[in-house]
Amino acid sequence: MVKDFYIKNMVCDRCIKVLKDELNVNNIELHQIELGRLRLDIDDLDLDKFETLLKENGFSLIGSTEEKLTEKVKVELIKTMQELPIQLDKKLSEHLVDALGHEYSKISKVFSFTQGVTIEKYFIKLKIEKVKELIQANEHNFTEMAQLLDYSHINHLSGQFKSETGMSLSIYKSQQKNFRNSLDKIM
Repeated sequence: MVKDFYIKNMVCDRCIKVLKDELNVNNIELHQIELGRLRLDIDDLDLDKFETLLKENGFSLIGSTEEKLTEKVKVELIKTMQELPIQLDKKLSEHLVDALGHEYSKISKVFSFTQGVTIEKYFIKLKIEKVKELIQANEHNFTEMAQLLDYSHINHLSGQFKSETGMSLSIYKSQQKNFRNSLDKIM
């Protein structure tokens, strides 16, 4: 039977590759895959094997409608961060309404309830992780990073970075250590 599954912690292209490979090894027929979602041709006997496969690789099934919506928000925000500079031609709330097909009040309320943090705060956390990645790559100065991440000014980025990490951009850079968090561990 062909069925859609929503997957928690499936946040990058490597996640897709891991699941494709695991499904292939376990002879589970994959019809479609994208961040946060799979379409499989699977029978009840293989369902337990599939759930075990997910757990062994750090993923899990999402059951409730609220959890599905929350994961869709996360995936959409992560997609937004993949191409720099960030290309939001409208407010983040409008972008999410268009992408997810729900009123923003519902999206925001469900996300805040399930995650214990606002969408905006989560998006800031994603941006800070991207800044850490950019610092590690050492290809841009701080002003360029601020522009790439759609900050109006370097001071705005600096303030958020210090608030989230407890250290300034320059101190973080000078330590030359990897203090990055994986995207599935942000919340």
